[in-house]
Amino acid sequence: MSRHPIVKWAQRSDKVYVTVDLPDAKDVKVKLEPDGRFNFSAKKDEIPYEVDLDLFDKVNVEDSKYNVGVRNIVYVIKKAEKKWWDRLIKPEGKPPVFVKVDWDKWVDEEEENERAGMDFDDMDFSNLDMGGDDLDLDDLKEQEVCADEVETKEEDGQKEMEVGEPPAPVAEEAKS
Repeated sequence: MSRHPIVKWAQRSDKVYVTVDLPDAKDVKVKLEPDGRFNFSAKKDEIPYEVDLDLFDKVNVEDSKYNVGVRNIVYVIKKAEKKWWDRLIKPEGKPPVFVKVDWDKWVDEEEENERAGMDFDDMDFSNLDMGGDDLDLDDLKEQEVCADEVETKEEDGQKEMEVGEPPAPVAEEAKS
């Protein structure tokens, strides 16, 4: 009898990330079919592991790719249609206990649209002027105000501080 490894997933409008967490997997076999059938099998310490999922919708097998790493197997599955899926697998209801959301890769639909509108990959920020004066360390030292140079006013028993003076420490009342 085989076991199920942990399967994590995340999506974008055009692809699904499926990560099978199985460190040191041997004899890895992955099969993806256009109708959305995903099969995985491997061995770890001579124990067989299998996953057979009926994905939510059709996929593009030719544009999908996977990588077998030391700690996990990552499959980037290209969707046949660019749209958001309601869930990873076709059957409604609670997903199997070994299928989990990959929060490290997850992006909400609104976030994907925001990121698409803010694509800064080709921008050169080296000459960006952030405004303000260009001050050096000497200019900052000249602008410093020492607490002993600050004037204070006392009106009606209240001390009013000017800029640069640290607040006076509050004396603790004697406890009886």
